[in-house]
This record gives sequence, structure tokens and C-alpha cells, in this order.
Amino acid sequence: MAEITMRLPVAPKAVAPSAPRGGEKHLVAPGDTITTDTGYMRGHGTYVDEEKLIASVAGAVERVNKLVCVKALKTRYNGEVGDIVVGRITEVQQKRWKVETNSRLDSVLLLSSVNLPGGELRRRSAEDELAMRDYLQEGDLISAEVQSVFSDGAVSLHTRSLKYGKLGQGVLVQVSPSLVKRQKTHFHDLPCGASVILGNNGFIWIYPTPEQKDEEAGGFTTNLEPVPLSDREVISRLRNCIVALVTQKLMLFDTSILYCYEASLPHQIKDILKPEVMEEIVLETRQKLLDLEG
Repeated sequence: MAEITMRLPVAPKAVAPSAPRGGEKHLVAPGDTITTDTGYMRGHGTYVDEEKLIASVAGAVERVNKLVCVKALKTRYNGEVGDIVVGRITEVQQKRWKVETNSRLDSVLLLSSVNLPGGELRRRSAEDELAMRDYLQEGDLISAEVQSVFSDGAVSLHTRSLKYGKLGQGVLVQVSPSLVKRQKTHFHDLPCGASVILGNNGFIWIYPTPEQKDEEAGGFTTNLEPVPLSDREVISRLRNCIVALVTQKLMLFDTSILYCYEASLPHQIKDILKPEVMEEIVLETRQKLLDLEG
């Protein structure tokens, strides 16, 4: 018979609020007063009532000079030019693909904004338009960069660099975009033997580190060779570590994921998702990050 693990409910531990640097209030709930200073400007997620600036959403307070806004903890992705995203093709249209990127509206990838197989740079012809489904079809995952943002908030993507394009074998993890830290690069080859793409839109792609980069594919060929068991175990462990970090509301970037992976090594992969193990691993990760900053 298969082994069955049964658990009793455990009351969550009370977490002492951590005072942010500078003594300012950092996390707020709807209705909380952010400041009574009338010199501040009202930004997104706030409103003014009786000369008090009040939060309208739950999230983190961000101040830029005199502008105060609240970045919601749970939100859809709001595109910014230059962001790296991971998305899924939902529809093939005339001269464009529609892409699901966790934003309010579907994103758009124009036929003129992709590299053709072989990396050719030329005008797109009618034959290219007829062959669009051969390049990318419904259900395909891609990595891309935000080229522009339309007035209604929809995002236009491009995959003109050879580091972008169709994604092959790996695991997709969906998290809140607010937990992905903005960095200079969002493509990381981790020393544990796997690579991650940390999409600014909250879609994270974990895949085996390729032995050699295929520069002539133009981002359309995918490696469908069987993935060795050792690589699958590393990918599964990384996936569970990311879920643990997200559950404990810790920011996701290459260092935090690597520290969490190292802290999880004494445990079996399936045990990482147990609440007490998850808490222990993330506590150790948080301590390592604090030591690094100190």
C-alpha cells in the first residue's frame, strides 16, 4: 500500500512586525493612514481624506521624492519598457501573436518583432505570414522583452535578441509580479546545474542549463531530448524552493533562490513543501541574506 502522510492543523505563529529602515511605515492595509503631512503628492493606491493620505490597497509604501504610492502585494503585471517576460501564446492572428503575460490585457508579439529561423533580418513576406504557426503556435512558451506599452496598458513584445525565443523543456512557476526583484539581468545559470528566467510578469521558467548555446536557431528550435534524472531532481528542488520563498513573502532573485536551494539540501524534495520545513529553510535563507547585506 502507498504511504499516506496525515497532518494535524497547526496554529500559525504570530510574526512581530519588523520596523523598516528610517522608522517609516512600510506595509499598509486598506484604510491605513500613510502620512498626515500635506506636502506629499498622492500616487497610485492612495487617496486623501481630511488632509490625511490613506492607502486604498494592501501593499508596500513607495516614496519617490514627494510622490507617495502603494505597490499592491497581489496584482496583475503592469508592463514597463525593457522588462523581461515569460509568456504563453494564446492565439495566432494576422501578422501577430497574442501572448498571455499575467497582465490585464493580452500582450502582442508582432511578426516584424521576431527573428526568423536562421536569424535573418529582412522584410516579412506573405509566405512568412502563412508560416507563422510553424514558428510559434498556441500553447508555446516564449521569453521576450517589452518593446512598448500602449495607452490602454497592453504590452507589445519583441524577441529580436537570440537570447529570447521559444522555450523548450522545463517547469513554469507562476508567482505575484511584486515578488520578483528587478535586476540588470533576469537570465541566471545557477551553479546547482539548472537555469532560471525570472520574468518581471511573475512567470518563472526553470530549465536544464544547455551545454552549448545554439546561435543559429533564431530562437525557434527546442531540444526535446530526455532530461536526465539528476537534472529533473534539481529542477524539482528549485521549483519547491521558489514556492517556499513565495509562501513566506521573500523577494525572488538569483541569490535568494540559491541560498534557499542550499538550505533545502538536507531535506527530501517533497518535504520542502511541509510548512515547518518551509519556515526553517526560508528563515535560514533570510539570515544569510541579512549577513550578506551586513
